[in-house]
Amino acid sequence: MSQKILSAIDPKLRVSVLSEDEIRRIHTATMDVLETIGVRFPSEKALNILEAHGAQVDRETMIAKIPGVIAEEHLSRAPSTYTLCGLEPDFDLPLDGSHSYLGTDGCGVEIIDAFTQEKRPSTKRDVSDVGRVADALPEIAFHWVPLSAQDCPVESRGLHELDAIWNVSGKHLQTESIVSEREMRFAVEMAALLAGGREALRRRPVLSIMQCTISPLCHDAGSLEAALVAAEAGLPVGFMTMASCASTGPATLAGNLVVGNVEVLSALVLLQMAYPGCPVYYAAAQTATDLRTGAYTGGGPADYLFGAATNLLADFYRLPLSMGAFATGAKQPDWQAGVDNSLSAFMAASTGADMLLGAGLLHGSRIFSYEELLMDSEIWNMLCATLRGIVVDDETLALEVIRQVGPGGHYLAHRHTLKHMRELWQPTLMDRRPYSVWEEKRDGAREWAREKAQKILREHPGRPLEDGLRSELMKIIALAEQLS
Repeated sequence: MSQKILSAIDPKLRVSVLSEDEIRRIHTATMDVLETIGVRFPSEKALNILEAHGAQVDRETMIAKIPGVIAEEHLSRAPSTYTLCGLEPDFDLPLDGSHSYLGTDGCGVEIIDAFTQEKRPSTKRDVSDVGRVADALPEIAFHWVPLSAQDCPVESRGLHELDAIWNVSGKHLQTESIVSEREMRFAVEMAALLAGGREALRRRPVLSIMQCTISPLCHDAGSLEAALVAAEAGLPVGFMTMASCASTGPATLAGNLVVGNVEVLSALVLLQMAYPGCPVYYAAAQTATDLRTGAYTGGGPADYLFGAATNLLADFYRLPLSMGAFATGAKQPDWQAGVDNSLSAFMAASTGADMLLGAGLLHGSRIFSYEELLMDSEIWNMLCATLRGIVVDDETLALEVIRQVGPGGHYLAHRHTLKHMRELWQPTLMDRRPYSVWEEKRDGAREWAREKAQKILREHPGRPLEDGLRSELMKIIALAEQLS
């Protein structure tokens, strides 16, 4: 069974990489780009909505220019707080600015098998297996669809991925792989079935949606229209920019922030125009292009700074943030992965990011590793303990205890120690053994993480749905495939 979710609650330790004046300048530049340069919306539905609400639309180029005053007006209608709901209320996640939650990464296309260590294309069974392991880990608060169900039909693959996770876990589910209006309508039907109807789903959204922009300054037609369907149903929707310095964004970090900000806000403005007050969130995973190869880096100082800066921008707009963190470019769970994921998660969480994504994937979110998932969870566990800071009150100052023990004594057997000892952080994968023990066994975090994952896969059944619900979900998927 899953344990209580671990979250960084109201972090005491805060990092600020932008001043109020710098945030305001980025905002002003963003409004300038929205109004004078515009964003490409290759969807007649989106263009009609934008034009009806005062945007200047060029039907030939499909570029819409949104006056800053109009953009600000519609952004102000977005709710600043709401809850991502689990199938079970114990797993509800309030997005209130006082909690940070960790989710798995997605949507990888390969997996390193937990038992054979073979790297192979991912399947629906893998999506389910990862879902079971994530369900058992208290550090993982919600599911991002972690892998592509490549053995399922393309036209219904995203629905199969939802089915695979909902059948094993009661935690909130967020999908980033449904990018068409048709498939999103079926996804809403599946979510409504589990929530108890359309109105119940609006009250308790057990599914949220992530879409990606196309940098620089463009959107995808299918993503826009899928997002509109989800927003109409009351599902939280976010748009993620992945603008990359020196290729799909300016080489400078500030310029890259402007491009990404324009992309995200333009989509959220569209949703507020269509459905005022619908729940939306800001999402980002910006990086810097590797100038030697042209590749996505998935780690480095730019990523860490973007992680902190983007949350300050989201706070400026009073929007929850989903931040890409943990998505290392490392090829295996190694020193590089540990550095990337620790620093990126720290920078994002220490600014109060609501949702952090990335646990479990390697090579820039391409390859899933069970070892990495367990090691990322350990990193998150450490961050939670660190960001909560130090409690200072009469009980924790322990003056009477210090007086009782006095000089030269010890605290091992004192009742105060027994009361508080379990508050001290203890590792599950960090190696604190004597050197002689390590020298004899020569094992460590990777081996222990693999063994723990194997144990969960053998013993944890997840949280299966009732047979009736399972069959109804598959009927919806079958209808989607029949009508495709």
